[in-house]
Amino acid sequence: MRISRREFTRLGAAASLGLAAPAVWTKGRAQDRPIRVGCSASLTGPLSGTKNMVIGYELWRDDVNAAGGLLGRQVELIVYDDQSAPSNVPAIYSKLVDVDQVDFLFTPYGANLTATIMPFAKQRDRFIIGILTLASNDQLKHDKFFQAAPWGPDGATDWARGFFDIANSTGVKKMAILAADTEFSKTAAEGGRRVSEQFGMEVVDFQMYPPTNRDFSAILRNIRAAGPEAVFVCSYPADSTAIVRGIQEIGLGDTVRLFGGGMVGPQYASLMESLGPALNGIVNFHLYVPEPTLEFEGIESFLQRYRPIAEERQVDPLGFYIPPFCYAAGQLISKAVTATGSLDQAEVSNWLHANPVDTVVGQISFDEIGNWTERRVLMIQFQNVDGSGLDQFRQAGKEVVIDPEAYRSGELIPFMEARKA
Repeated sequence: MRISRREFTRLGAAASLGLAAPAVWTKGRAQDRPIRVGCSASLTGPLSGTKNMVIGYELWRDDVNAAGGLLGRQVELIVYDDQSAPSNVPAIYSKLVDVDQVDFLFTPYGANLTATIMPFAKQRDRFIIGILTLASNDQLKHDKFFQAAPWGPDGATDWARGFFDIANSTGVKKMAILAADTEFSKTAAEGGRRVSEQFGMEVVDFQMYPPTNRDFSAILRNIRAAGPEAVFVCSYPADSTAIVRGIQEIGLGDTVRLFGGGMVGPQYASLMESLGPALNGIVNFHLYVPEPTLEFEGIESFLQRYRPIAEERQVDPLGFYIPPFCYAAGQLISKAVTATGSLDQAEVSNWLHANPVDTVVGQISFDEIGNWTERRVLMIQFQNVDGSGLDQFRQAGKEVVIDPEAYRSGELIPFMEARKA
């Protein structure tokens, strides 16, 4: 059954939400019922580390309802556990639309899960906001899709372009690329290859590895033998950890000045805490860090409210990576519905295409296929990490923004030099 807000708060985001009972739907009831927003989330399974995203949705819902709702109606959030399995997602979204009669949709987390329901969203002409998906609408070009993450207008190629901009500005001529054999990582790695070629960099080593691989000793030795000056890595949390541990054990040689770029995992508190100073020198993508150049209106208040909920539910205590963008996804709906005075999918979509929206993650404007018009993926460098305490990461100076230039908060330190500091 679908559980109430009070029950969900008590159980926490780790609860597995079962299927809801069929909604009783009549035209006369339509104006009285809550405005429904639905999605799936990986509350269990390999991607359950992302379940803190639900807190972002909940805080948005609660703020809207405390202010009187939307169009005078309360907002109801419907979340089902996709168990991190792409095969579960299509049935969930069909149910959200056909049984629960939701008004708006958020996608699951990430490109791998979202790919399974994008054709459905276009076929049914549904408004849907992407949650950290990558290039999910490049081919379909669904006019009612909007991306919550700041990948920019050409995410497949450019989402990690800041890493290559840094490499180019520091005179890198030889690049190595290492990636997990998954949808997201392969897309990112091929994009990295194209950008390297655009900058005239030689890709001296390009390696794909099975996503279950945890022994990187041979791979790292091959990279070291190739003698790159920069290494672009597209990995997931478990392999990111194994790679960083492998560098501690094996090293990369003296030629590498820049390392990281596309590693998923160093954004999460659990990995930051476990690796501590081993992260020093890594330059990697992020979406938000507490640097003075990123003091967007409402973000600090959001994080302060997030923390006690995260502690109670035993999820990521920092909450920098995903939850603020889930809250912002809700803000997109709020602003568009309020501005148009409508729940009509086309009216709300047309308004978002035409108007910028101020959110807790900054101002967002969309292009014709729902990507941000501005690429604002951060490239941060871990600097002067001392021990494993998490409080240090709540302060400026540990995850220094190197790119984009508009948000730069410090200077790049060469990889090996930063690791010796």
